[in-house]
Amino acid sequence: MKRFAQLFTAVDQTTSTTRKVAALCDYFTDSPPQDRLWTIALFSGRRPKRLITTTTLREWAAERAGIPLWLFEESYPVVGDLAETISLVLPPAQNETDRSLSDWIGTLKTLSAQDDAARKAGVLAAWDSLPGIERFLFIKLLTGGFRIGVSQKLMTRALAQSTGIEEAELTHRLMGNWTPDTVSWESLIEAPDPTAALSRPYPFYLAYALEDPSQITSEDWQAERKWDGIRGQLICRAGEHHLWSRGEELMTDRFPELATLKDYLPDGTVIDGEVLAFAEGRPLPFAALQKRIGRKTVPKKLLSEAPVVLMAYDLLEHGGEDIRALPLRERRAALGALIRDLPDGLPLHLSETVPFDGPEHLAAERLASRDLGAEGLMLKRLDSPYLAGRKKGDWWKWKVDPLTIDAVMIYAQSGSGRRANLFTDFTFAVWDGPHEDRTLVPFTKAYSGLTDAEFRSITAWVRKNTTQRFGPVRQVTPHHVFEIAFEGIQASPRHKSGVALRFPRMSRWRQDKPLSEANTLDDLKDMLDQFG
Repeated sequence: MKRFAQLFTAVDQTTSTTRKVAALCDYFTDSPPQDRLWTIALFSGRRPKRLITTTTLREWAAERAGIPLWLFEESYPVVGDLAETISLVLPPAQNETDRSLSDWIGTLKTLSAQDDAARKAGVLAAWDSLPGIERFLFIKLLTGGFRIGVSQKLMTRALAQSTGIEEAELTHRLMGNWTPDTVSWESLIEAPDPTAALSRPYPFYLAYALEDPSQITSEDWQAERKWDGIRGQLICRAGEHHLWSRGEELMTDRFPELATLKDYLPDGTVIDGEVLAFAEGRPLPFAALQKRIGRKTVPKKLLSEAPVVLMAYDLLEHGGEDIRALPLRERRAALGALIRDLPDGLPLHLSETVPFDGPEHLAAERLASRDLGAEGLMLKRLDSPYLAGRKKGDWWKWKVDPLTIDAVMIYAQSGSGRRANLFTDFTFAVWDGPHEDRTLVPFTKAYSGLTDAEFRSITAWVRKNTTQRFGPVRQVTPHHVFEIAFEGIQASPRHKSGVALRFPRMSRWRQDKPLSEANTLDDLKDMLDQFG
């Protein structure tokens, strides 16, 4: 654990990419294989599940520190991080040990099978055995909120330097649903298990937002709709199929309609596309698909209400051969030929290209996207290979402008982490009823879009204008109007307003606009009729 704490300190105390990579490279060279494996898992989002609730940890920490719980709760917002608050209030460790990172994670697994009393005893013993940064990291593992300022890309770069294996190859090897309990350092990094590759997806190629469409020409670029679904890779190998999300989540069982494709697609086929709810020849709103996202099994009613298809964008593997290095025009030709040979009625559609003859024509097609159920356009250079991660130059996304509405802030709640001392999470309302007797109806929450300076300013105002408190939430005097931007709107019987927004955020603080000129619930309902 000491070696891991030294790594954390080294990467936490610098903003230099070169120094972070060097520290990681040294760690991967010198540390025990199982510790290296767990470090890779932690940096790639494969954290242990939360073992104990944060409420319970707060109570144990206050008790062990000999302070009242209210004092701990007052300290937490000042520090801004739960693990750091606990590690600061606890008394110094009395029985320091020199156990490895993997040993301590093994302790967490043991505690997970024990009753509450044994868990408490085990956690208190661990706190009493770990100094400073090591204790802080152990608490991070306990809460399941382990995050360090190192991206998976930087980690993979350091791993490539340490092992001599190409970065692109390592990126591919680290995809999938492996855990340190199911693989070894040797099988994952040094001598990958060929059977593991049967379900492994490729790293997704991601696009940057387009700023200047003038560079896009019909001779060199392909345009297609940016569909609003779940980006995924369909893998057909060895008679089986697997469906992976962009977030490396295996979602095969959630969309059983796609299972039939393994009977028609040849072995060694990997397709990149978008899972869409689809009926009567067109995509359904994302809200229809959203009903299925959190389910491991889907009832027949939902299968009939929101059937899905895979809208195919690209072909990454063909006949068992990785073809990502081929230019897009060749991959698309192969994909088109593959889909044309399939029987009609299968849940696999080719995302059609959008013909255009210049930037103005392209802009008009972009504006038509929302009416077609799309988010905008994807623009891809025809000679581009399929790369890994977000790269500038060859792939761009040009989304339609968001919908906006002016709303009144009525509740505020403090943030977390570095913004724990600021009010950053707000509830917004619009006017409803006759003008002479209208009231404010809450309809959405938002917590992003303002600058740090604006958050500090609104925080000072909230503290002076709080009318009631409900736990961490403060009701404030209706006064400030904000422009709320969002990507979509849908009917929602669960909300008092009857509507729900997709990706709401604050786009402007309308200090120029009086309270009376905020939008109305009727305005939202008009948007629902037009865009819902």
